Parts: sequence; structure tokens; C-alpha cells
Amino acid sequence: MSEQSPRQEFSGLRMGKPFGIPVYVSWTWFIVAAFITMMFGPRVRQMLPELDSTAAYAVAFVFAVLLYISVLLHELAHSILAKAYGLPVRRITLYLLGGVSEIEKEPPTPGKEFLVAAAGPALSLGLAGLGLVADVYVINDGGIPEVLIWQLWVSNLIVGVFNLLPGLPLDGGRMLRAGVWKLTRNPGTGTIVAAWGGRVLAVLLVVWPIATALTSGQEVDFTDLLWPLVLASFIWLGATQSLRVAKIRARIPQVNARALARRAIPVPAETPLAEALRQATESRAGALVVVDHDGKPLAIVNEAAVQATPEHRRPWVNVGSLAKSLEPAMILAADLTGEPLIDAMRAAPGSEYLLVEHGGEIYGVLATADVNRVFTGV
Repeated sequence: MSEQSPRQEFSGLRMGKPFGIPVYVSWTWFIVAAFITMMFGPRVRQMLPELDSTAAYAVAFVFAVLLYISVLLHELAHSILAKAYGLPVRRITLYLLGGVSEIEKEPPTPGKEFLVAAAGPALSLGLAGLGLVADVYVINDGGIPEVLIWQLWVSNLIVGVFNLLPGLPLDGGRMLRAGVWKLTRNPGTGTIVAAWGGRVLAVLLVVWPIATALTSGQEVDFTDLLWPLVLASFIWLGATQSLRVAKIRARIPQVNARALARRAIPVPAETPLAEALRQATESRAGALVVVDHDGKPLAIVNEAAVQATPEHRRPWVNVGSLAKSLEPAMILAADLTGEPLIDAMRAAPGSEYLLVEHGGEIYGVLATADVNRVFTGV
């Protein structure tokens, strides 16, 4: 199962860096590898009765490894094309249900979105086709290689077709999103449609086997529902997360540096905190900027540090001791809005930023907490 994901933290085994893309394997992969080995081992013994149990399970484990190599190739198809379009790829992770490509920016056009999403299923179906040809015309002696190739091309066919289903977080959902984006010229609308498609798919994955059993007069075997429930849960949670992200992204145009800025007053570093706060109150300012004797900004007085300073100590504490030095990346243009503002803040994470006019004059201080309130609705 494939998914393109925003940045996320992860701890796992680093397996290499093909095409400059770090590849990690989650510990959950070993659970699936063990499961595949245990389930496929008896099947190998039926297909190859000349093997003993140890050899059969060894072949089953080789199949599990080859299957995840196929998943890796699927994810590399996404990631290599994304990099070709100039989109940064943080890493590829192989985990419990397949793989995830951490592409850190969305494609800028619906056409590129469609192609990046389609690359994975196209590669999986291509591998299935090559495996089928090899199974029929090249390796057909009934030995271990044929058993592995047969299982691999069937598995790649299933992975390719399943990922084409039209619902997020599957690749087919991203392709659907691209199509709706193209028609409506609104990527948010595309996300909402594709996410609801994912929710419908999740429900159908559980309802379909139950309905099939009931209509055929059979009893529902709930052990057969285990895997559909796992897949449905994954898809439902991924679709819900996509809806949440769409809601957040819809508010990005409301992020305006000037509108959210707190008025700031300049103060020398040796100014007592009590005096600086008095001046800020008189000026109706919400922030303090430490400047040198020429008026050049040097640091921003940290709001949390001010609040943590007891009132009786404020006359004896200089603002310079509570200020955080300004790095160049923490100085932003006052006219930034929307995505460029978010990107600038993401490039240099911090609690406060100094906003300046084009001529370098201080406009105010932008607090990350104020920006966050735009998205939380607080």
C-alpha cells in the first residue's frame, strides 16, 4: 500500500540511500515478514512437496523480502518523479502495510500531481506484466524460481490495482484529487472529494464481504474480516487526516503577517524590564525589540521569559537577559502572506519573528502562537 505523506518523525533501520533518497524499514515490517513467512510456508510445501519444512519456510521468507523490494520500487517511482519536478523527498519508509514516500511539498499543478501519484501503480503493474511473461515463457519448470515469480507478479498486480482505487490515502485517491483539482481549479475541493472517496472505500471493504456471505446464505466468519478491517481502518484514518489537512490549508490565505503582528517598541539591552513594560503599555505595544545605540535590532524579548519573571524582580532584570538573538532567518518581510509566510516560518522554527519593512524599519513582532490560532480557531 502506497501513500504520499507530509513530514513525520520516525525511528527505524536505515537501509540505504538510492537516488539520494534515504530508505528506512520500520520494526513493524518484521511483523509482516514473519506473518507472510508463516502463512506462505505451508503453501510452498504444497507447491513444492520435495522441500522439507525448513526449506519451505525459507522460500516463504525470501518471498516476503522480494515483496517489500517491490514495494520499495513502487515508492521510488513516486519519489524519483517528484524529485524530477523539484519536490523535496525526505525519505521512504517501509512499514506494516507497505510503504510511504515523504514528499515534503505538494506538486504545483494537477497534472504533476496525477503523474507522481500514477507512477507507483504503473510500476507495480509493469512488474506484474514482466513477471507474468517470465512465468509463462521463461521460468516455467515448476521449481522454486517459478513459485517465487508467480507469487510476485500476482502480488504486484494486487498492489497496483488496489492502489488505483479512487480514495485517499491511496494513489488512486491522489489521482482523483488531481482530476477534481483540474476541473474546479481548487486543490482543496479535490482533497475533500478524494478523502470522502476513501471513507466510502473503507466502509465497502468491510461491508462487501459481509454482504457477499449473507446473500450466499453462508455464515459470516469474522476471522476473514480481520485483514479487511485493518485495511479499512488505515484508509479511514488516512482519509480523515486528509480532510483535516484540507481544512487547515483552506485557512492559509488568512495568514497575514501585518494583520497578525504585535506592535513592537525598541529598547536598549540595559533597560530594566519594569521600565520596558511601562513604555510598552503607554505605547499600546505587545512586544519588545532590543536594539543597539544606532537603533539596529539585535534580539526579541521572549514573551514566555517575561511572564516567568516575578513582578518584584522586574525592576532589577534587564531586558537583554530575557532576549533571544535575532538570526537572519528570523527577520521576515512585513508584507508576507499565505504560503510564502508559512514556508518562511517552517524554514526557521521559532516562537517570535521580527517583521521589517523593505527599508529595514521595524514593523512589529509576529508570534508563532498568533499564527497557530488562525488554524485552531482559538
